[in-house]
Amino acid sequence: MKNKKIILGISTIAVLSLIMTGCGQKAELKDGAEVAVSVKGAKITATEYYEEIKEKNITELIDMIDRELLNESYPTDEEEDKAVETQIEQIRNSYSDEDTYKSILLQYFGVENEEEFEDMLRLEYKRNKAVKDYISNNLTDKEIEKYYEKNIYGEVKASHILISVDIADDATTDEEKEAYDAAKKKAKEVIKKLKDGEDFADLAKEYSDDKSNNEKGGDLGYFDPNDMVDEFKEAVLELENGKYTKEPVKTKFGYHIIYREDQKEKAKLKKVKDEIKETLTEQKISEDNSVYYKSLVEFRESKNLKWKDSTLEKSYNDYMDTLIEQSQTN
Repeated sequence: MKNKKIILGISTIAVLSLIMTGCGQKAELKDGAEVAVSVKGAKITATEYYEEIKEKNITELIDMIDRELLNESYPTDEEEDKAVETQIEQIRNSYSDEDTYKSILLQYFGVENEEEFEDMLRLEYKRNKAVKDYISNNLTDKEIEKYYEKNIYGEVKASHILISVDIADDATTDEEKEAYDAAKKKAKEVIKKLKDGEDFADLAKEYSDDKSNNEKGGDLGYFDPNDMVDEFKEAVLELENGKYTKEPVKTKFGYHIIYREDQKEKAKLKKVKDEIKETLTEQKISEDNSVYYKSLVEFRESKNLKWKDSTLEKSYNDYMDTLIEQSQTN
């Protein structure tokens, strides 16, 4: 890390001339002609040192550039303070003594102390905000409307009877299958009682293993179908009001008999647009790891980042291309 600090010292001289428009081929060092070190009469200038390190330490320069751009666009606020503080506490509380904690910071995060660790976390926090904002701001109306039509529903009012599956932790595959078969058989028996005219609420009180609502006749109230597991969601959306499922619905919780009572009109697009944009943004990031790095490249360009040194520009482009390529294979 000592070398890192030396590199930062010399890079600081160059960074201001990099974050500005221009088309020159060499970055001008303010004190480039001055001697950086001498040994027995031999002299190494700051310019010579800069030429030696600039290809090898592009990551440090990128961090400096991002701090300049991100600190301007995303001033530190209480939300950031809280997020960073929480992360530091989680790491610190995971280790019993200070020496181990510092060793972990160096080994896994490449920093020598908590101050450097905090600086790293703040940079990543701001980068994440920039990535999400860039993606969100570039979503098309067509993408948003498509998601709205396919994934936004009016709240549903329904009740259910849950027949849970009792499986021991050390159960064999055959024992697990036997337990599921027994639960399904019981659920079908309850459905037969419904067909014979028995009351859904009374059966829920007698048979449902969902203790949170069985005494209320299995009433789940109004809920967003998206908040339910997929199998339950699909089943309740297919039902008509006043109808119940004629076959048990299997989920990770067991078997359900679902009765749908009502569904509200879904919210207008304008009301849920921000929520949709947030969801689509998270989806894009999770589905394609390279989106993160591509968005940072676009963010820097949107802030008018120009290179006055062709070697540094090539190092930067090569480095970002590598990150993007690697992220696509992970």
